[in-house]
Amino acid sequence: MDFIEVTLKVNADFADIFTAELGELGFNAFEENEEGFSAYIDEAEFSQEAVEEVVNRYAAMVQVEYTIQKIARQNWNEEWEKNFEPLFIGDKVSVRASFHEKPAKAEYDIVINPKMSFGTGHHETTTLMIENQLTLDHQGKRVLDMGCGTGILAIMAGELGASEIVAVEIEDWTVENARENAELNGYATIDVRLGGAETIKGDQPYDIILANINRNVLLEDMPAYVAVLKKEGYLLLSGFYTEDLSMLQERATELGLTYLSHRVKNNWVSAIFKNS
Repeated sequence: MDFIEVTLKVNADFADIFTAELGELGFNAFEENEEGFSAYIDEAEFSQEAVEEVVNRYAAMVQVEYTIQKIARQNWNEEWEKNFEPLFIGDKVSVRASFHEKPAKAEYDIVINPKMSFGTGHHETTTLMIENQLTLDHQGKRVLDMGCGTGILAIMAGELGASEIVAVEIEDWTVENARENAELNGYATIDVRLGGAETIKGDQPYDIILANINRNVLLEDMPAYVAVLKKEGYLLLSGFYTEDLSMLQERATELGLTYLSHRVKNNWVSAIFKNS
């Protein structure tokens, strides 16, 4: 399957807005650059009319230029290898590709070959989620990663000592990539499932649930998460902006969760809730 790359040249103040808008259209991988960002989507799901509608909606507020090109799946590795730089998160976690050397001082070393999947740690939401994970005891815990992308958060759970890990994604090629990355990091036992919230119905309760998706999906699926979250268990959410936090807090309260804390980076948020 081939992919469509839409590259937007847009003011930095509006880049996050357009990222969120394209995320609602099904774009699931994003790469920032000096003039804006590039977004990626399966060719079968791409609608140029939908992209144009988003751009036109903001035409009175900001000037936007965009280009569209098709990228063959087999060429994706070459694209990310050009731009994927290793990074440190929380002064403890190294995230790198397999062609980078292992750093000497990393407490946790995660190798990610992302292909077309979202979640290399470079996006603010992934970084924030990992920073929040570092604050929770995962040792011997049962962990669920919804919208797992590359599998990076599930792998992080393994690094932190989780005993059972389930990861869920809606795209078959993303499931394949998450499984590859899990095996690459020594966590072939991670149960990577194809589907959405329906795949976790009836599961044994989880101690920790991770969901880095987007506001609308989180609001819709939060009841399904809570249904399989242990009492005193934790729900970590990201994929939304600071202005959306109160909406997520209200929904969480309705479902019996208690808000604990949140982190912010470039207006993106990751929040921690507890099932009390």
